[in-house]
Amino acid sequence: MLGFLLGLAVGLLLLGWQRLQMSQHMRTLLSHLRSDGADASLLSVSQLSLAIARQQQIHQQLQQQLESYRQILYSAPLGYLQLDDENRLIWCNLAARALLEINRDYTAHTPRLLLELVRSYELDALIEETRSSEKPQRHDWVFYPVSPDPTQLSQQQPCALRGYGFPLLAGQVGIFLENRQEAVTLTQQRDRWASDVAHELKTPLTSIRLVAETLHSRLDPPLQGWVERLINETIRLSNLVQDLLDLSQIDLGYNQSLDLKIVNLSELVASAWLNLEPLTRKKQLHLDYQGPTDLLIQVDEARLYRVLINLLDNSIKYSPPWQTVRVQNFDRSSGRKQLRSSSAGASRGNRPRSRFPDEALPYVFERFYRADPARSQRLIQNPYQSCPLVSSEEANSGPVKDIAEHYTPSPELHPRNSSGLGLAIVKQIVEAHGGSVHAQNHPETGGAWIEVLLPWKPLHRL
Repeated sequence: MLGFLLGLAVGLLLLGWQRLQMSQHMRTLLSHLRSDGADASLLSVSQLSLAIARQQQIHQQLQQQLESYRQILYSAPLGYLQLDDENRLIWCNLAARALLEINRDYTAHTPRLLLELVRSYELDALIEETRSSEKPQRHDWVFYPVSPDPTQLSQQQPCALRGYGFPLLAGQVGIFLENRQEAVTLTQQRDRWASDVAHELKTPLTSIRLVAETLHSRLDPPLQGWVERLINETIRLSNLVQDLLDLSQIDLGYNQSLDLKIVNLSELVASAWLNLEPLTRKKQLHLDYQGPTDLLIQVDEARLYRVLINLLDNSIKYSPPWQTVRVQNFDRSSGRKQLRSSSAGASRGNRPRSRFPDEALPYVFERFYRADPARSQRLIQNPYQSCPLVSSEEANSGPVKDIAEHYTPSPELHPRNSSGLGLAIVKQIVEAHGGSVHAQNHPETGGAWIEVLLPWKPLHRL
């Protein structure tokens, strides 16, 4: 009997504790209902039923909203893929199926490995990079579809894609795909048109120049000035045509036929500066070379010389008098060689300096792009706070001149008038070598700063 009474007491205590917990939860729900404006005169059970009905209504509205978003995403013109942490395709829309040619019998109810549906190394790399970095990523590539039916191989065409990856919860990754084939085709047509026009203009411009040079020696001195202007303008147009031809040559795969040889980069810099000496003397500009005097690199000498000529010519052209053009060569820890070319200035007074307008930085390597000169003039300020004024004698002395005396300048390239193609040619040549080029304003001096990165490994002369 004692045990029965003890068990009954324990049971009653547990029942009371449970009812107390239920009452506490009920009061919490009722407090929320009263805060939402519910009628306090209703019974607790009625209020609880009302709360359940309201939650069901909210859940139904959220489900409808989610389904609307899913339908919009399913019919969107951009492709969308969603993958889990094991790279299984969870869901994709119609545009993604069309771009990647995913089988029509694929259903989202049975997730499958993406590799079984799409063979694209670039897409896999984008997914892994997004997942590992946990940051949005972007890649451009050309997708080559693979069909199991050999009769359809001739009908399948490559497509230029741009992918945007962003991380999701639980290791999932979302990928947006943009079809860039139309933009690539338009760019190719533009370049082909420019190349064709350049080929057609080359011969008549040469004829005009020959006629003008013949007339120049036969005219009276008062009239020779007009012919000289005609010759100069013809030379400028000829240089523009040659620039267009060079760009088209690189676009057509010039990187497959680079004439690679071991070149001393410091000597090449000195040679390019020496070739531009008539321009530097007029402005009293000084070359500040920083780096080793014996820096060997395997490149196409003529093409890299063109890069240096264009960079230094731009620095000279847009730098006010008594400025310093700084060139830095040094080894990076990543095993690449970096060439930096930047405008410098003077230290006294409110001396001007050449710099890129901030809004022009994303476009300086585009063809025919030139910054607004009026805005560039408004951006002139003092560049270097510690760079001394240098004379023309100092600019033509020192280790740079010693190097130049042992190097023969290439006669292939000469300073040109600005055509808006100089930096575009620089970018094409550097990328043909497997490098990259960037433009910015120097964080310390504020002067215009071009950074060229080229693949490099230690080399030695034979």
